[in-house]
Amino acid sequence: MQRTRCPNKPRRILLVGNPNVGKSALFSRLTGTYITTSNYPGTTVEFTRGLLRMGGEQVEVIDVPGIYALEPTSKAEEVAVQMLEQGDVVINVVDATNLERNLGLTLELLEKRKPLVVALNMWDDARHRGITIDVAMLEELLCVPVVPTVAVTGEGVRELVDRLGDARAPEVVFSSSEGRWAKVGEIVGQVQSLSHRHHTLGEAVGDISSHPVWGFMLAAVVLAAAFGGIRLVGEGIIKYISDPFFEMVWMPLLMKLSPLLGGAGMWHDIIVGRLINGGIDFMQSMGLLSTGLYIEFGVVIPYIVAFYFVLGLLEDIGYLPRLAVLMDTLLHRLGLHGYAIIPTILGLGCNVPAIMATRILESRRERFIAATLISIGVPCAALQAMVMGLVGREGIRYVALVYASLFVSWVVIGLILNRAVKGFSPELLVEIPPYRFPPWRVIGQKLWFRVFIFIKEALPIVLAAVLLVNLLYLFGVFDFIAGVAAPVVSGVLGLPRESVVALAVGFLRKDVAVGMLAPLTLTAKQLVVASTVLAMLFPCVATFVILLRELGLKDMLKATGVMLAAALVVGGLQNLLLPD
Repeated sequence: MQRTRCPNKPRRILLVGNPNVGKSALFSRLTGTYITTSNYPGTTVEFTRGLLRMGGEQVEVIDVPGIYALEPTSKAEEVAVQMLEQGDVVINVVDATNLERNLGLTLELLEKRKPLVVALNMWDDARHRGITIDVAMLEELLCVPVVPTVAVTGEGVRELVDRLGDARAPEVVFSSSEGRWAKVGEIVGQVQSLSHRHHTLGEAVGDISSHPVWGFMLAAVVLAAAFGGIRLVGEGIIKYISDPFFEMVWMPLLMKLSPLLGGAGMWHDIIVGRLINGGIDFMQSMGLLSTGLYIEFGVVIPYIVAFYFVLGLLEDIGYLPRLAVLMDTLLHRLGLHGYAIIPTILGLGCNVPAIMATRILESRRERFIAATLISIGVPCAALQAMVMGLVGREGIRYVALVYASLFVSWVVIGLILNRAVKGFSPELLVEIPPYRFPPWRVIGQKLWFRVFIFIKEALPIVLAAVLLVNLLYLFGVFDFIAGVAAPVVSGVLGLPRESVVALAVGFLRKDVAVGMLAPLTLTAKQLVVASTVLAMLFPCVATFVILLRELGLKDMLKATGVMLAAALVVGGLQNLLLPD
């Protein structure tokens, strides 16, 4: 069937349909986070408007009050009819499980000769009930585009947006109620058939995945298993591959190189690193060939391999799109859409790839909010291990206080940033694939490609950052910072002056910084405050330079200001409210 495109892009799209056909859910799926509710002029009838991005341009979308017919019997229906004159394109939302009842309004809309697209919504329910609809035949009979959709999961929504350019107004066929309903019966008889069928296992799991209660329970199980798998694989790579290589192969090479560079001095410390107890500590020596390479290949890459393996598995199985849809409503309140959950989860392994993964978010506003929230409220795996080990000695409730503080801060700061940061957060348009198990070869190829790209982009930045830190140490910048910050650390946070050094070292490696708190004999309260502030304060140097690269200098400085303010406020509140 030949498609005729509208000569102009629509400036205003109206969602029109019977009550309870999923119109509001489709509206939420189409629009971004900026949604306003207004009264129609001269009335108290409310309608909702939002924005949809089409071809790089923003288009207004209006959720028209639900109606059964264009002959109004209430003020809301009267307003809905009046609004039809103000739209460029109408999306008629039809309940696929009640085709006969809904098509009466569809034929009335066609008689208005407005460009029209039919969204055949609740398509999954229709399948589950054994209702089969010949979409191609229905489109041919109505002479307008027809797209099956599942608004609650996003299935078919992207195709619906793509078909808006095909919206057209056919010739008027019926103008009387009697003839219209006869035509409805004729159409339904030609396109719809009924049969009995049972849900497949994939459909049953798919239903659970998007359920507002069971979906979150399943998500908790999947994420716990995924995180456990990442820790297991990452720590296994470190224990059996990377650490043995650096200790037994790389360490002897550096110890042979050290005398050739004089055993000490500026260039020796920059290239090989400072000798500690006559040897090299890969975590603290801070040489380009010691700490610089160890941070990348000894600490970060093992978790990167583990995370991207699990991520690829969840992607190709088909779970991640469902998780994104499940989290979309919550994350919308933070100025993000559902896919922001992916870099957030990644941050629990390492913040460096998490910040890089914000590239999957479409707007600069979303990337800034997501990167800032990850830097503040999502502790990396290495930091978590140190918090568990050090704070956990005082009791699990103190560890819970650290995590609770970070989570509450993540939510509150997200709500603030959503209001404060200007810009447009686009809608979540995601296709929901069926559950399936992918070939291992495909998972392996995707893993290799992602790890290679990460190494290519991150290694030069990490080495440059280590060089910069050496220069800062050389010129005494860290000592100066420690001296200036001591009154704030002691007065606001209630920590001893000696902890300033640990907080400053947190800029280099947060897990090392937490370890430096151990000999200070801090109280349980002080450990909670120090660990929370370290987690929320400046990210480690590798993450910091990735922030600079991904956000640019201006937004990186803004994010840094948010981090500093948030860490001081939360740490100060903990010091004030927690019992000694």
